[in-house]
Amino acid sequence: MTSFLERHKMNILYAENGKDGVDLLKKNPDVDAVLMDVMIPGMDGYETMRAIRKIKKFQSIPVIAVTAKAMKGDREKCIEAGASDYITKPIDVDQLLSLLRVWLYK
Repeated sequence: MTSFLERHKMNILYAENGKDGVDLLKKNPDVDAVLMDVMIPGMDGYETMRAIRKIKKFQSIPVIAVTAKAMKGDREKCIEAGASDYITKPIDVDQLLSLLRVWLYK
């Protein structure tokens, strides 16, 4: 996914886990959007999205939840945790680009 997005002229920052992701975001307040893997070690994606939304600067940043699960109610659970939108793995790159266009140009 990183290589694909970089080919589309996007600069990517990567964090191994939720805590590192929140710290990275705080250190890079000019980030335009977050792709949040729900199944990350330590602080999971749901907790991480809630933590991001508690930071005033990031209350409206687009957060797209990425999950391997495609079970009923997953989208709602992600939105409730703070996601702006939701996409399942394997990632449909055209769908991902479409979501990013929608959220980055609002």
